[in-house]
Amino acid sequence: MKVICVVGARPQFVKLAPLLPGLQEKYETLIVHSGQHYDDPLSACFFRDLKLPQPDYNIGAGSGKHGLQTAKILIRIEEICEFEKPDMVIVFGDTNTTLAGALAASKLKFRIAHVEAGMRSFVRAMPEEINRVLTDHLSDILFCSTETAVANLKNEGIVNGVHLVGDLMYDALRIFEGHAGLKSSVLKNIGLSAGEYILVTIHRAENTDDHDRLRFLIDGIKNINREIVFPVHPRTEKELKNADLWMELKSKENMHLVEPVGYLDNIALVRNAFMVLTDSGGMQKETYYFGTPTITLRDETEWVETVDAGINVLLGKRGLDEVIEDMSRKTFETPNIENSAAARIIEVLDNG
Repeated sequence: MKVICVVGARPQFVKLAPLLPGLQEKYETLIVHSGQHYDDPLSACFFRDLKLPQPDYNIGAGSGKHGLQTAKILIRIEEICEFEKPDMVIVFGDTNTTLAGALAASKLKFRIAHVEAGMRSFVRAMPEEINRVLTDHLSDILFCSTETAVANLKNEGIVNGVHLVGDLMYDALRIFEGHAGLKSSVLKNIGLSAGEYILVTIHRAENTDDHDRLRFLIDGIKNINREIVFPVHPRTEKELKNADLWMELKSKENMHLVEPVGYLDNIALVRNAFMVLTDSGGMQKETYYFGTPTITLRDETEWVETVDAGINVLLGKRGLDEVIEDMSRKTFETPNIENSAAARIIEVLDNG
């Protein structure tokens, strides 16, 4: 069987890493990189940290408006699929790359497997939500990380080809957390110790493109009386400057503004943080697995299990200082999880 794995953004590289060895052992496996993330800290660094081979195809789509970016990726993946004639196209997550890969395969009548199917925020204003829903309804095999995801698909009438397999990102953490402890020097380079800082990440459009919302978040972050590590996504930096907030952040002595970090450094930062403030779906899972208290800078989350466990709380419209104080009084333990998502995915593919 010939399999094409379509990736293009940081979380997709992480999900591919634990799955790829099993795929390569059994099938002819090709990697198509859309180039949706292309800067070294967002792409090449992850390939190095995760020990991924160089892609067989690199589309180099780059950034741009959603329609243009999706169209660029769609055109090239269609050409690649027509040439390679795969038996299966595997897409991951909820990016424009995910949707483009699914659309191309569907039009050419190649089978599609969607990893991390069934996730829903139920907010159609989010581009990621559109990508998830459409990809799920195009896919032949749907690999779900949680029981909630399975239920979401059932509510939409999707029951055939649905498999609860667990979370590839948890597999990746278990594989690479030891490497992070040995190889990451990010805390030493910043000059901080474990437990004395709050980690902040902001990148979603609803937080960066709405400058009123962005200022609300930054005003709250500026008032935190603790060391802050803030790896700044290029698009976030651009919007902070457009909103005249960049210099306000840089002027704070406790603010450590750094470039986006690689996977091993990210693991080290998440695991050793006092608390995490993020709008990232992937980081919500990582903090949950490490037992690191988290405030999600959104009104909703796809990962409702983390909220149900109490380790993650949605900020909504509340003041950040109030929520931080509330979370600081709580204690959390690392959850006991049995997970082998990669092995379960391979088993499903073996069975047709």
